[in-house]
Amino acid sequence: MPAKHIIELLFLASLWGGSFIFMRIASPEFGPVLLMAFRTLTASLFLLPLVLLSKKHRQFHGYKMKIFIVGLFNTAIPFVLFGYATLTLSGGLTSVLNATTPMFGAIVAYFWFRDKLTVTATFGLLIGFIGVYLLVLDKLHLDVETILLPTLAALLASLCYGLSANFTKRYLTGISSTVLATGSQVSATIVLIPISLFFLPPQMPSSIAIVSVLLLGLLCTGVAYIIFFHLIANLGPTKAISVTYLIPAFGLFWGSLFLDEVITMSMLIGCGFILTGVALATGLLKFQKKLASDTVIK
Repeated sequence: MPAKHIIELLFLASLWGGSFIFMRIASPEFGPVLLMAFRTLTASLFLLPLVLLSKKHRQFHGYKMKIFIVGLFNTAIPFVLFGYATLTLSGGLTSVLNATTPMFGAIVAYFWFRDKLTVTATFGLLIGFIGVYLLVLDKLHLDVETILLPTLAALLASLCYGLSANFTKRYLTGISSTVLATGSQVSATIVLIPISLFFLPPQMPSSIAIVSVLLLGLLCTGVAYIIFFHLIANLGPTKAISVTYLIPAFGLFWGSLFLDEVITMSMLIGCGFILTGVALATGLLKFQKKLASDTVIK
């Protein structure tokens, strides 16, 4: 992988790792739906002038519905799900759950495009989901709404990302990354703004929550999604979503640094299992070259 793309992956991971911290701050005050409506609106207002000034808006023609679908599954739905998860889960923990995205991407590619799934990759999926269990093991004594439902919401959000990455590669290859980022954010805003009117907070959010929303929209969404779609176009969906390997490190670090979140041993072990599973499922790590290349599930 070229050094340029490695730098882009690291920068993207730092932005998205930080996004879970901003969600953890703002979601309790705004609520998941209103928070994400403002996030996508801010990103849209940032991205739309870039598309218009570069005269790339013509690329929307013929692709509006497909871009709208990406807006649903790569933005609106997963954003709200992660916003809900961060109501009770720490930013670091949620960022680790987000690392399952490449596993879901591999599963979607297998069932949708009939991509080959090796025995090693299948074992990696098992290891990854064991990691999810270990990740929340020390929290299983808590009630369902505190741990189980938010965890399932985060996993469903990761599945949405896996669906969207494969859909983008299949139907939107060649479209400008700026156009894709803008279209997905505008589409999500169109969906979320009307719904958010039913979820208005009882009081005005604090200044730190408002700043968190702005940073979410400008940096962690507007800038980040341009980089993400650029990587999908140049590296393919599997390698592009490998950014989630790196997000947990930034998520745990930012959470510990700015929110005093505690990093437990079960979190580190669970994170290790998940990342190992993801590496196996995506072919980054192999037991034996012969086993990985010759033995496949069809």
